[in-house]
Amino acid sequence: MGGSTTAQRWVSRAQWLAGFTIAYNLLEGVVAIGFGLEEGSISLAGFGMDSLIEVASAGLVLWRFRGEQARGEGPAKERERRATLGIGVLFVLLATGVVLGAALQLAAGEHPRTTVPGAVVAAVSLAFMGWLWRAKKRAGEVLDSATVAKDAGCSLACFQLSAVLLAGSLVFWLAPALWWADAVAAVVLALFIGREGVETVRAARHEDFDGGCGCGG
Repeated sequence: MGGSTTAQRWVSRAQWLAGFTIAYNLLEGVVAIGFGLEEGSISLAGFGMDSLIEVASAGLVLWRFRGEQARGEGPAKERERRATLGIGVLFVLLATGVVLGAALQLAAGEHPRTTVPGAVVAAVSLAFMGWLWRAKKRAGEVLDSATVAKDAGCSLACFQLSAVLLAGSLVFWLAPALWWADAVAAVVLALFIGREGVETVRAARHEDFDGGCGCGG
């Protein structure tokens, strides 16, 4: 009885974290994409798209647990597999789009008018993403859920991307002659995103996939 109650509490926590992620990243994504397009910053716009990927990832967590009756009996394997695969595909698509955008920016020799919005957005994101990653990682471990664990990976990637975006923004702000810094930062962002996506897709498609997060211990 106690174990079932504990599992249900952690499922509720995972859903709450997913809901918070959706609300925060919708706002962050809209702001980042808006400023990115206005200022001509591919890295900031790409960061905003990553925020929307995080929204989709969190949505898959909610879908994963929706309607599950025996919450204390462990996650349903096929639902875990589809949700995990979906998150991986979203990452790969985003990485591809960001690389193409950065390549076009480099080919045209263009640069953002200012990177101040990028620095501000990145700093705010750093304050939230570290906490979200740790909270989701713990929930994934307790529930032994690949979906929750990979969603935690999304938050960790967002934390890393925030650091890269902040660094790229500061470089261009301090040395405007380095006009290519924004595009290079965008490529670095895409490498982080793409690596996570490929690893997630491989894990979901592996014949030994058991629905677990593989992060116990």
